[in-house]
Amino acid sequence: MIERLLAADGALARDELEHAERLFGQVADADPRNAIAHVGLARVASRRGDRDGARGHLERALEIDPDEAAARRLLDELDAPPPQAAALAQERPSPARPSLLARLLAWFGLRPRA
Repeated sequence: MIERLLAADGALARDELEHAERLFGQVADADPRNAIAHVGLARVASRRGDRDGARGHLERALEIDPDEAAARRLLDELDAPPPQAAALAQERPSPARPSLLARLLAWFGLRPRA
């Protein structure tokens, strides 16, 4: 069982998603209470962009083992806004600030020529 999980993790690291899914699935089928296999299946689903599938496997892993740290961490990542959206939300357009020359002219009570 452990050898198969290690092989599945290696396949996932090499981005061989189908192979990793097959191996993690074999472990989950042989031992339905193997939380690590469900976390692995969630990682595969997440890499494919299947957030609902990933969430389902993570919820199953947490039903089996509520203390499964990897499942909690990945679930938090799924619930977090995408990095690009978070960066855009933090970017705020700065108000238009007059140039140094315009500020100096205004200080002296002068106006720039048009």
